[in-house]
Amino acid sequence: MMDLLALADFTLVARHGGFGKAARATRRPKATLSRRVSNLEATLDLRLLERGQRDLKLTEEGRALFERAGALLAELEETTAAIAQGSARVRGRLRISAPLLFSQTAMGRLAAGFARRYPEVRLEVTADDRAVDMIEEGYDLVIRVDPAADDALVGRPFLHDRLVVVTSAQLSLPEGGAVPAVVRGDDPAWNWTVSGTDGAREIAIDPVLRLSSLVMIRDAVRAGGGAARLPLSLVSRDIAAKRLTWWGDVTGSDIALWALYPSRRLLSARVSAFLDVLREAFPNGTPEELAAYLDDQP
Repeated sequence: MMDLLALADFTLVARHGGFGKAARATRRPKATLSRRVSNLEATLDLRLLERGQRDLKLTEEGRALFERAGALLAELEETTAAIAQGSARVRGRLRISAPLLFSQTAMGRLAAGFARRYPEVRLEVTADDRAVDMIEEGYDLVIRVDPAADDALVGRPFLHDRLVVVTSAQLSLPEGGAVPAVVRGDDPAWNWTVSGTDGAREIAIDPVLRLSSLVMIRDAVRAGGGAARLPLSLVSRDIAAKRLTWWGDVTGSDIALWALYPSRRLLSARVSAFLDVLREAFPNGTPEELAAYLDDQP
């Protein structure tokens, strides 16, 4: 039988990139971590780590286990916390930080539904695209787009999306030359690789507008300002209504929204309840599902 404590220690060492770094970060004996990982390797009859004099590398099997173990351990933690809490009432203050676009398009409706279900919770949502320090700033849950690895946080992706190139119906895809484009902020791109019905192709662009908000970019494209790369969920209704024309999916543009919370404490009933709301709203987490969720709004 696999030792879950050994599995947790393995993911800790893999995340930190070494036994010494993991030991210093957690203030645990390096020898204990080494012994636990060695026992796990013996149990699985697999070498998970290549131990060099100065560095440590995951084997192919170790990498595969590390990629899956984090999500499984997070799910186990959520389950045991829910069982421990039993029928405890969901009450108190819940502070959430979420990206601007998700907040503008979906969070208001999610928050209202949550408030109706849990009237004893005082929910506060802040729209912010920066990577907030949830511990220092007092957040219980953060929603981030493709977050960097963070040793202090655990979670899982709950929603996926992808970028598409769209334009107003009046603008045609040219055979040569650059397309007038609406881009975000300091986007350095001068061409887009898109996959459409005719296969993949490169589109040269001329950034005529630079805007800081994806909603502004969508509105500018609707008004004939040029072509743009936008999340499918944001423009699905416009494409279906032929207000915008789809030129193709941006190659390699899959993005994921993650719900993250501190790993060093048990999951609160309030956070668990909000995670349940997210799962119910987006059970499969596909971009089409988010688009349908937005379509269902006035």
